[in-house]
Amino acid sequence: MIQRIETGPRMSEAVVHNGVVYLAGQVAEDTSADIAGQTWQVLEQIDALLSSAGSGRDRILRAEIFLPDMSDFSAMNAVWERWVVPGHAPARATVQAALADPGWKLEIVITAAV
Repeated sequence: MIQRIETGPRMSEAVVHNGVVYLAGQVAEDTSADIAGQTWQVLEQIDALLSSAGSGRDRILRAEIFLPDMSDFSAMNAVWERWVVPGHAPARATVQAALADPGWKLEIVITAAV
């Protein structure tokens, strides 16, 4: 069985299959925020989607973080490290990439266990 969460015409925000939750790339709603503010926004969205799927941040398997500007790496990590459950840090990759909206300072893709 495949469960789709917050499905729109183009994509679902999350898909659950065989006990694994796959989140679409999450970006900030308020692009006027700095990197710390946008990171908190995205992590709150991730929390909500994981909860909808019956999962949580302590069950994250993998995170992919895309930053248009690598000078934001340290500030993003400061927020990330306060958010990650101690002892449950996922496998993670962070890369520099152009994002679809120039106001977005990061995009995060998550895979988690239910």
